[in-house]
Amino acid sequence: MVGPMPFDHNDHYHGLLLRKVPRNCGAALDVGCGTGRFARRLARLGVEVDAVDPSEEVIAEARALAGRGSENEGPRFAHADITEAELPAGHYDFISCLASIHHVEFGTVAALRDALAPGGVLVILGCYPERSPLDWAWSLAAVPVNAAVRPAFAARDKFRRPAAASADRPRVPAPVKQPSMPLSRIRVEAEALLPGCSIRRLLFWRYLLVFRNSG
Repeated sequence: MVGPMPFDHNDHYHGLLLRKVPRNCGAALDVGCGTGRFARRLARLGVEVDAVDPSEEVIAEARALAGRGSENEGPRFAHADITEAELPAGHYDFISCLASIHHVEFGTVAALRDALAPGGVLVILGCYPERSPLDWAWSLAAVPVNAAVRPAFAARDKFRRPAAASADRPRVPAPVKQPSMPLSRIRVEAEALLPGCSIRRLLFWRYLLVFRNSG
């Protein structure tokens, strides 16, 4: 029997990312969508969502999990490598990358930038390796908080999860890759490719990058 899902650092920030969705957002792209949890939350806002991932296995799982609703209401999941995809220029009002940009060259953000509609927003919930004393200080601060919240979230999910969702079903893990670009370098490259973007550290070994297309 599969037990409650463990506390997920990316899921923890869904609310923060959803608050960055522009008003009257019509079309969104979720890059490296995994099994589609964030893409489904976007779709529930009434947004048309394209969601892509290079893993055929996790896309199959995402489609299965979204199968309970109408196809027109859920995200359009596609097995695709974002570095090879031909994105429509100036099309998306919102583009999200949750712990996925470090799986590709950071320069890929240029293609995402060009796919933003005027006023569109790109948000990256990114990972970075610990290289500096400040990195390690944030990491040490996160460890006790992480240990404290994991059992609390597990208990919450145990009572909130519908009986059908807790049925015996193997999980399909998304591919994992360790980040290699330090946050200092991310800041430099982001400023060159996404001028005017903001980057701030978050707890749980993440950073948040926000870029708005003012064109």
